[in-house]
Amino acid sequence: MPRIIGVDVPNDKPLWIALTYIHGIGRKTSLDVCKAVGVEPGIRAKQLTDEQVARIATHIEASYQVEGALRRQVAQNIARLREIACYRGLRHRRGLPVRGQRTRTNARTRKGPRKTVAVKKSVKAMRT
Repeated sequence: MPRIIGVDVPNDKPLWIALTYIHGIGRKTSLDVCKAVGVEPGIRAKQLTDEQVARIATHIEASYQVEGALRRQVAQNIARLREIACYRGLRHRRGLPVRGQRTRTNARTRKGPRKTVAVKKSVKAMRT
């Protein structure tokens, strides 16, 4: 497995797909990296030479913010939104969807498993 910027990319996948295992690099960016470095995007990751791996790594480090630095930046952005108490920050704080999705139904990924609330009996029903 070639190791690029601290990430083991899978051997058996084409290079342009294998590069997407790096946080912050998607399909379009991986194709751009392959073109810039001059490596065929369709070759398997295990066929890369050490020199090609080094060229890819240096190009990615110079041109893109990936992995730890990107995760840190995203965390700082969310912390800033929480701190200034804007609407998006409050949604992050409460663990609710941030981007306008409905919450009456769905939203289970953010809200977690359902918490059933017992229905209270009415006063009339208790008297009889």
